[in-house]
Amino acid sequence: MKYIQGNYIIASKEAIARNIYSFTISCPEVADIACPGQFVHIRAKGYTLRRPISICGIDKTKGTLRIVFEIRGEGTEEISRLNKGDLIDMLAPLGHGFTVSEKFNKVILIGGGIGTPPMLPLAQIFGEKATVISGFRNASAVILQDDFKRTGAEAILCTDDGSAGIHGFVTEPLKKLLTEDKPDAVYACGPMPMLKGIAALCRESGVYCEISLEERMACGIGACLGCACRTQRNDEEYFAHVCKDGPVFNAEEVLW
Repeated sequence: MKYIQGNYIIASKEAIARNIYSFTISCPEVADIACPGQFVHIRAKGYTLRRPISICGIDKTKGTLRIVFEIRGEGTEEISRLNKGDLIDMLAPLGHGFTVSEKFNKVILIGGGIGTPPMLPLAQIFGEKATVISGFRNASAVILQDDFKRTGAEAILCTDDGSAGIHGFVTEPLKKLLTEDKPDAVYACGPMPMLKGIAALCRESGVYCEISLEERMACGIGACLGCACRTQRNDEEYFAHVCKDGPVFNAEEVLW
């Protein structure tokens, strides 16, 4: 796993929803080797442990990465105080990303809450071949819908309370799509109950599925056991590191 540690300039900052921020970071050597599904590990000033944040955009031409994150504690709150022109201490790109195949002619991308950002780089690759299903608590939490539409992908929005888009969970439109026009692959990131439901539906339909697990990580490079998860391969159970072996896994390998 090749990764780089350095201090990089924040090229832009935007608040895109309540307590959710978008940073574009100038880091040509990182952008050059990054792929969808990987993450960055950011050190917040005054804190020892880094914070893992999924990659939301990769521009190899401009040499930038985009990250979108939610304030979930003191560490991410400190990171949110950084502004355009500031340096950000970043270890990246980390983890095992999504499998992208030119043979896939139809894919479904599913994001739940702050698990939505990792789907954007995939939408930029697949374009009109992709249908994106996004799920949020309510209308005030909705992010990135215009970004998805600009890729040419079909965007389906769901909210738990019905305040925007479809009233319900992302599994409802997924069921319909799996029945109407079976895709070549499904990619998903979000809460574990959501991922478990998606994996079950794909297994029933015989559709290839990859999921990105969100776990609390300490080292980010597989040196500790802080993000171990139960998986199986070749009928043998083992504990994988989400930070190194994942965060993306074949859904069939995860023991729920």
